[in-house]
Amino acid sequence: MKGRFIVFEGIDGCGKTTQINELTTWLPSSGLMPEGTMLHITREPGGTELGKALRQLLLNPPKKIVPEALTELLMYAADRAQHVSEIILPNLNKGDWIISDRFSGSTLAYQGYGRQLDLDLINQLERIATQGLNPDITFWLDLSINKSIARRANFINDRIEAEGEEFLEKVAYGFSILAKERNWITIQAEQSKTYISKVIKEQLIHQFNFNKRTINA
Repeated sequence: MKGRFIVFEGIDGCGKTTQINELTTWLPSSGLMPEGTMLHITREPGGTELGKALRQLLLNPPKKIVPEALTELLMYAADRAQHVSEIILPNLNKGDWIISDRFSGSTLAYQGYGRQLDLDLINQLERIATQGLNPDITFWLDLSINKSIARRANFINDRIEAEGEEFLEKVAYGFSILAKERNWITIQAEQSKTYISKVIKEQLIHQFNFNKRTINA
């Protein structure tokens, strides 16, 4: 049986890393994963060796070298194409489970709504880079811009994070549109970490236990 693909989306500071770490501990003993199945944790950009190099160029490029918006989009697409081909599809086809910190939704939110690039063009690139792959479930951790900035007050911003409030407002709006269009699970990220974790686990149990019952029926 093909594995499961779980994605977390949201602006920086929303708690994706915290919740992914919690699932990394919980999922293998949850009873949801078939015996012998492995869990892989990955991210975009940077899920492959090539992706790590692209991540550095995208988020922390050499001084005075800033990629144009279209160049940025194509670099994210290249990272995703390599990620899908090298990491995601081979492991899903083995029956393994994958959790990814960001996937194609982030490109639509940041480069589409944030940079105002053509959404149809981005969707075409998405179909090419993903080879038609869609996550089994996507969690959007919805966090206000002010809260995001406050949570990251002691961190050094990368190039994208440093774009400012207006840019992030556009990105957050993009995420809200995508969450409705793609039936993502929306969770208010200002709630306690424990409560958010509980909701995520309940959603996974509901979806994947239901699928197991359907297969076994």
